[in-house]
Amino acid sequence: MDNKGGNTIKTRKVLFLACLAVCAFLKVGTATALIMGVLFSFLIRNPWPEKSAESSKILLQISVVGLGFGLSLGEVLHTGRNSLVFTIIGITFTLIIGSLLGRLLKISQNTSALISFGTAICGGSAIAALAPVLKAKNEETAVALATVFTLNSVALLLFPLIGHALQLSQPVFGTWAGLAIHDTSSVVGAAASYGTQALAIGTTVKLTRAIWITPVVLGIAWLKDSAEKPQVPLFIIGFILAATLRTLFPQYGSYWGDLSAVAKQSLVVTLFLIGAGLSKEVLQTVGVRPLIQGVTLWLIVSSLTLAALLFIGIA
Repeated sequence: MDNKGGNTIKTRKVLFLACLAVCAFLKVGTATALIMGVLFSFLIRNPWPEKSAESSKILLQISVVGLGFGLSLGEVLHTGRNSLVFTIIGITFTLIIGSLLGRLLKISQNTSALISFGTAICGGSAIAALAPVLKAKNEETAVALATVFTLNSVALLLFPLIGHALQLSQPVFGTWAGLAIHDTSSVVGAAASYGTQALAIGTTVKLTRAIWITPVVLGIAWLKDSAEKPQVPLFIIGFILAATLRTLFPQYGSYWGDLSAVAKQSLVVTLFLIGAGLSKEVLQTVGVRPLIQGVTLWLIVSSLTLAALLFIGIA
């Protein structure tokens, strides 16, 4: 019996490493990698759930920095400036509606605030930054993260389908994904499957939005008289530095292109790891009411954002 159990674990590990190799070296799309990860988790079970979760976070940050080599600093600044008004209005609106939904559904104040903040700015990164300021309990943070994580997985698959059904242009889709999807990983994954231009715009919009983690959390810390001092995530700084290097040294364009290509391939691996982290236990942790809040808030934000973008008519 022990030998059988040991062989089963070994088989799971071999299959997991084989899937990683496929995602790393073969032409696999981000959506396909995510589905592979989810199916692996539910049907076979991830042999390294904690390690893969930690690795996906690190690999995502490295990948985002690498994507910066594919953009000039002018493109980054132009895209960030164009989405600034949407970002400010969207964050404010999301936090207000999220608070109202939390009260209506009688969800704990901290859990509701974390879900709203994660939806408003940058998913797990925003939740991790705000949780210490609110002095949130571990279970409150876990529920908020699980809620946002579940919706991220749905968004990565659903947004491209909606985009193609509505025949959205790549600039519109990239901006919409950057504003309406929670985590950077899902924004990048959804935009990458839609097109190169959508990927560049979506990543830039998302990172511009993520910068707001610091001022908003600082404001909340000041209101609550908290000693916690959040910082700008390092991968955002790395992304801007990468774009700056490409702009200052255009003669090395082929190298910057290679680094950007490697970053895009590493995203495929990242999406597999993220999918492999979505387990039955994670879904059970979410609970009904927080999930209702997260889904309702997400639907309101994403639909109104898309309506506004179509009304304005981004080229």
